[in-house]
Amino acid sequence: MARVKLFASARQAAGTSSEEIAGRTVDEVLHIAAEKFGSEFVAVMKTCRVWLNGEEVVGSTAVGEADEVAILPPVSGGCVIRSESEEISA
Repeated sequence: MARVKLFASARQAAGTSSEEIAGRTVDEVLHIAAEKFGSEFVAVMKTCRVWLNGEEVVGSTAVGEADEVAILPPVSGGCVIRSESEEISA
C-alpha cells in the first residue's frame, strides 16, 4: 500500500493527514481516496498537484508498496497593497 500524504485543504477535506491506500497506479490511488473521503475531497482534488516520492507525476505512473503519494493543493500568499499616501517607516 502507498502512503498518501495530504496537505492543507486536502487534509482538511479528508479529515486526516495521511492514509495507507492500495493501488497499482497514481490514478487508482486517487480514485480510491476520492471514494473514501467524499465529495468535498473530490472538489479540492481538482486544483491539486500530485507527487510520487518527491517528484511530480502523471496518473498512469506505477505505485509500489513503499511509495509516498503527496496531494498538494495550491498555496498562495499575498501582500498588502498600500496606497501612495501610506508611508512605511523603517
